[in-house]
Amino acid sequence: MRIKVLGPGCSKCHSTVGFIERAAREARIEVEIIKVEQPDEIKAHGVHATPAVVIEGQVVHSGGVPSHDEVMTWFKPLLAGILGHPTRHLFFTGKGGVGKTSLSAATALALADAGRRVLLVSTDAASNLDEMLGVELRNTPVPVPGATRLSVLNIDPDNAAESYRQRVLAQMGTVATAQELSTVREQLSGACTTEIASFDEFSSLLADGAQAWDHIVFDTAPTGHTLRLLSLPKAWTGFLDGNDRGASCLGPHSGLKMQEARFKAALDALSDPGKTTVVLVTRPDHGAIAEAARTSIELRELGLNNQRLAINGVFHASDRSDEVACAIEQLGQQALDALPASLRELPQDQVPLRAFDTVGLPALRALLAPETAAAVPSAAPARAACALPGLAALADELAASGHGLIMVMGKGGVGKTTIAAALAVGLVQRGQTVHLSTTDPAAHLAGTLEGELPGLKVSRIDPKVETQRYIDKIMAAKAPQLDAQEQALLLEDLQSPCTEEVAVFHAFSRIVSEGRSAFVVLDTAPTGHSMLLMDATGAYHRQMTREFEGRGAGRVVTPLMRLQDAQYTKIILVTLPEVIPVSQAAALQEDLRRAHIEPHAWVLNKSVLAAGTSDPLLQARLAGEQRQIDRMSAGLAQRLYALPWLLVPPVGLGELSKLVSAPKPAPAVAA
Repeated sequence: MRIKVLGPGCSKCHSTVGFIERAAREARIEVEIIKVEQPDEIKAHGVHATPAVVIEGQVVHSGGVPSHDEVMTWFKPLLAGILGHPTRHLFFTGKGGVGKTSLSAATALALADAGRRVLLVSTDAASNLDEMLGVELRNTPVPVPGATRLSVLNIDPDNAAESYRQRVLAQMGTVATAQELSTVREQLSGACTTEIASFDEFSSLLADGAQAWDHIVFDTAPTGHTLRLLSLPKAWTGFLDGNDRGASCLGPHSGLKMQEARFKAALDALSDPGKTTVVLVTRPDHGAIAEAARTSIELRELGLNNQRLAINGVFHASDRSDEVACAIEQLGQQALDALPASLRELPQDQVPLRAFDTVGLPALRALLAPETAAAVPSAAPARAACALPGLAALADELAASGHGLIMVMGKGGVGKTTIAAALAVGLVQRGQTVHLSTTDPAAHLAGTLEGELPGLKVSRIDPKVETQRYIDKIMAAKAPQLDAQEQALLLEDLQSPCTEEVAVFHAFSRIVSEGRSAFVVLDTAPTGHSMLLMDATGAYHRQMTREFEGRGAGRVVTPLMRLQDAQYTKIILVTLPEVIPVSQAAALQEDLRRAHIEPHAWVLNKSVLAAGTSDPLLQARLAGEQRQIDRMSAGLAQRLYALPWLLVPPVGLGELSKLVSAPKPAPAVAA
């Protein structure tokens, strides 16, 4: 191992060399120590305090004499796979619920334990890193107690948007009038600005805003939202090229143009395989793997070619007589056997299913540890599952109202699409007409239904289609009053990426209004993305009430008002029987309540406790599952329904129908 010690040759430098030599002998590692005393060469490493130590091109220490324990961590071999040769930027992405947060946090912790300075960043508006790490998330780096060299940062959309607004307003200078400042502030109040502001924070970390860290590990939002985020550098640099005016929805051109160099630097960093690795996280599940394959292709189209695959939660049954355990193993193996060629060619890591929830530093350290370090603990037999009603009972209750909007919401990967599709099928079974749609950029409705059903209309709010429809509508309305040059300028403004947010909101509003005469079942995007859509709904409501104030405001019915009407809208929160998903659903419920929207019911999906098992590893997880059921039953959920873990995947109209069909009455027994 080649090690450079940077410094002027002072006594501290000599002590550092001596510590390294003694530690190397103790660890039985051969080292070649190179003393670097030239100021220019020291400066080239970006070092400002000496003595400093560089190993394999990475600065692992600077300032003061390192301790013996610190030097020993440099010789501790990193885990293979993900941590073998980590680039500066590591992105963890994938379908919701596959374990991106757990793996990204465990990776960041392992790198920090190995002596690297690591910043763990969440780009998910609904992040649960705070609960996992036991530290309050902020929009500035916060040290993680118990993990030297690890800090965590959350890109908070609201804080980012306010900071962005202030920068734009400051660019206008003192010459702007109060009216002009008020107009620009209003222009910068929508979801479009929130997205751009969040991206601005994100791009600063890629460009020049995180020089204090050896590695930046990104825990991203679920796939559809992340693809949108990663595509923005290319979209905005393309939009800004040759555009001297900027997008009207963002206020003055200078507010966006001043970030142009940073956007280009972010794009360069993302597409440099020496700087950035994208870890595609999946589970041994056909749906999650299919999404990982699609994501891989789309990322390559964006120029992100340095990818690897992490398969989380791989399970092997130890009790071959356990039907549930064997079915889980078999389904997982079938999914792995059918791995698409595009994923097979990627470097691959497999992480076993663990008996514990990944909450707290000990659990995160054990997640990537060898199998012997993560043995199955003994567990007391779990109590029998409480007799929660199933989806058939929920479908009966919903059908009684005759029409309305049913929004299925929750953290990514909890099974929203399955629940939404099953409820739609159940309502049709009960004689209702249903429009089933999705706001999720990574829509899976067609693959879940696998067929057509009379009385059921299925659609998707496709961002690209809706954007073009919106552009065509605006151009048709305004073009007749404009000359050719003005039409060209208007079209140029409408080509900005933020137009998509406006267009999606308009499509959402149209579908919400259909609940007046029929049932609309809406499969929403994962929590963070859905809350941005809710923010747009609130902004539109405020705009309408201001415009109609004093002239018939009582006759205005906005989408937000429909969502707040418990007779019109039923919010169904879906969760899994684990700590993090339940906490996430509880946080979402509080967000909705602040908007005066009360969830109607919770659905507990994939309950192994309800299915029954004797497998030791699964048994070890059941006590935790029972605690979450007790937690929800104790007041979190007004109404609670359960869907057991199924031996046959709930795909296709036939299997979905079974989930919502009323049980047949037992035959009468003759006297």
